[in-house]
Amino acid sequence: MEKFSTLKISDTFISTTSISKKELEEYLGFSRIKNAMFEIDSGENENRVVSGRAIISRMEGEFTRLRQIYGNYIVLYGIDGDEEWKNRQTRFLRPVYTDQVMRLKFVISDKRDIDEEFGVISVDFEASFEDGELVLTSKKNLYRIKKEPPSNR
Repeated sequence: MEKFSTLKISDTFISTTSISKKELEEYLGFSRIKNAMFEIDSGENENRVVSGRAIISRMEGEFTRLRQIYGNYIVLYGIDGDEEWKNRQTRFLRPVYTDQVMRLKFVISDKRDIDEEFGVISVDFEASFEDGELVLTSKKNLYRIKKEPPSNR
């Protein structure tokens, strides 16, 4: 586990993930999304388009599970967006279907102190398919992080 003090701007972490049809259904049920696009199910065992928010949620989950991050007290603090994008934050470039494997890249893009106990890290997310085709990019996801993690980890 990396502590706040050892994280550096440009640190990059990689992971992979996919979202199954069952996981998508659970997410849609929990989030209560009502959208005809996500309700179409032919009954066949075909892949379905995944909600963009479900992808972002999975990416955040994968970020918190990284061995370099897990063990810290960390919480989503906000989303600033990118000044070059007029402070917009996320771009979905391609549809993602259930069971498609995505390569996830997380880059620390900023780091600053809040006070003696907490700091903030900005993390840029990027997802691509195994062939390198970019799926989404998400800038400046802010995480409040306790400078000293709990000693029981």
